Amino acid sequence: MAKRKTTGWPEAPVRRAVPAEHWKQLRRGDRVSVKLAPGFENPGQVDAVSSDHSVVWVNLDGGRGRTLVHCGDGVEIVRQES
Repeated sequence: MAKRKTTGWPEAPVRRAVPAEHWKQLRRGDRVSVKLAPGFENPGQVDAVSSDHSVVWVNLDGGRGRTLVHCGDGVEIVRQES
């Protein structure tokens, strides 16, 4: 039986994802707007933030569920002023 050999792995190391500075200010209960792309915004409330602030869980308004956003996703989270 032939062995399966994998070649062509990238030589570059995996790049660490670093959250934007304003992500470090997010706290549970904050009202935010999750901007997926220009013109596509989903308002909601922060449910949880990871200890390194790279992951944020947001409960979307209107019963649209809970979504996880990672700082490497290219999604912007903006705190709404109350």
